[in-house]
Amino acid sequence: MGSGFGYREDPFNGKVRFHYGLDFAVNIGTKIYSPAEGKVKFSGDQSGFGKVIKIDHGNGYRTIYAHLSKIKVKRGQQLQRGELIAISGNSGRSAGPHLHYEVHQYGAPQNPMDYFFSGYLK
Repeated sequence: MGSGFGYREDPFNGKVRFHYGLDFAVNIGTKIYSPAEGKVKFSGDQSGFGKVIKIDHGNGYRTIYAHLSKIKVKRGQQLQRGELIAISGNSGRSAGPHLHYEVHQYGAPQNPMDYFFSGYLK
């Protein structure tokens, strides 16, 4: 893991700011899969995030994947757990190849580590 959830020093300007997700150092071209069933709410470019996917999993949960090189899904598409959604990259405001991953519940950012082993987003 490159960068965790919470306050950190911004790699571009050195200022302390809140990081709403986790950054996983991966090679460009790594396959990214949906962690749970859901519906694609956004698929495209978004400023500093570069190529981004946002998935609504129901019950107020949404996941976000950023800095992708290729997007394999379209807005409105229904997904199953384990479905290929993207290829990792270095798009947007990125200091190197990685996957930025966020979990939100009713719009509030959550620490993704709290969900990795819980099995909640099935």
